[in-house]
Amino acid sequence: MDEHTAQTRKPRADALRNRERVLEAAKAVFNAGGPEASLEAVAKRAGVGIGTLYRHFPTREDLFEAVYRREVEHLSELAEQLKNAKDPVDALRRWLRSNVEFVATKKGMSAALALTFQSSSDLAAFSMDRLTKAIGSLLDRAVAAGQMRSDVSPEDLLRALVGMCYMHDQPGWQSSVLRMLDVFVDGLRVQPVAKAKAPAAKAAKPVAKRKR
Repeated sequence: MDEHTAQTRKPRADALRNRERVLEAAKAVFNAGGPEASLEAVAKRAGVGIGTLYRHFPTREDLFEAVYRREVEHLSELAEQLKNAKDPVDALRRWLRSNVEFVATKKGMSAALALTFQSSSDLAAFSMDRLTKAIGSLLDRAVAAGQMRSDVSPEDLLRALVGMCYMHDQPGWQSSVLRMLDVFVDGLRVQPVAKAKAPAAKAAKPVAKRKR
């Protein structure tokens, strides 16, 4: 086998499975965060040796970026799946709630991601483009159905979501954010205009008989 063939050969099925297992394990480990969020913990959870992990991801930053891109792709795919949901507001809510888990994973690798973003403007553009389009398609559908106010942009929703997530750092913060997210989405619903009730007719006062 010549060198060119070796370089262009498709990865073996077991190698692809190992890579996917590492990414799934990394997501779980980084989502939990804390001092246990190490590459050794990722390899152990994935059931592979640390050497296998490094063969797929030579640096910590490589792994973090791969996990990040994978999660963004999953959110884009989820938006496509939800575009045909019966209730457009519920579809938007479900997509936003899925983002809370994504932000939790980002928190677990925030320092390395910050360095990656600084060195790769492509990653920042990639994520912003995909996420804005995903949430925009769901928001447009809810607005078109007359169920969501039209003066809110996809960027507004993303900023509000990120703000809620990063204001909470205590254990159990995700459940608190999910609760506030429900309140936030409900507040963006178009409220039906209550019909004004016609004033009730005043009862006519009986006319007193004049004494003769």
